Formats: sequence, structure tokens, C-alpha cells
Amino acid sequence: MRRASNEIEKCDGNVTHDDIIARVREKMPDDEVLLNLADLYKVFSDSTRVKILCALQYSEMCVCDIASLLGMTKSAISHQLRTLRQTRLVKYRRDGKEVYYSLDDEHVGNIFEQGMLHVREK
Repeated sequence: MRRASNEIEKCDGNVTHDDIIARVREKMPDDEVLLNLADLYKVFSDSTRVKILCALQYSEMCVCDIASLLGMTKSAISHQLRTLRQTRLVKYRRDGKEVYYSLDDEHVGNIFEQGMLHVREK
């Protein structure tokens, strides 16, 4: 049950539960993995990148189409797509002179959908 106030709950005891700590420590991923996860979530801190990911959930798109959809320059979109590619959230394919972007895999769509479910929760 959630508390109605913004009060922070504090533990007044001084006892550690070594069995719990040991069990959790065994399951904790390496620091490098957690840093990579933190970097992944940082990508979602930019609303333009979130809009691009949202659009790519519905269709593969070229830079021109994304720029037109979002009312931005191709240069600005390309910059954000580079970041999304570096974190393996989007991939691209060439078709002649055209380059089309899409979500890298179904996990990206799942991450996005889980976030949407969370923020729409009441």
C-alpha cells in the first residue's frame, strides 16, 4: 500500500541480513553490464529519440520521412539516429541511394511498450 505523503521511509534498525545480501550479490550482474544498461536508459532521456523510436515501431522509415514527421532537419534526425545506432536500438538497410531505419529487434519494441505501460499507469 502506498503512503499518501511524500515522506521518505527510513530503516531505524542497525541489523544487516547477511543471507539476503549474499543471495542478491550472487545474482547481481557485473558492473560493466550495469553501466551498459544505464547508458541504454540514458538514450531514452531525449524526447526526439523517444519520438523516433515510437515512429519506427509502426514502420521502417528513411531520414527524410522521419524529419518530415517530426518537423526537424535531416541533420538533426541523423545525429539522433547515430546515437540510437550506437546503442543498438535501431538498425539500417540500404536500398540503392535510400537508407531505411527500423528498430534493431523486438526487444526494443518491448522496452518501449513497457515504458509506455508504466507512464500511463494511474
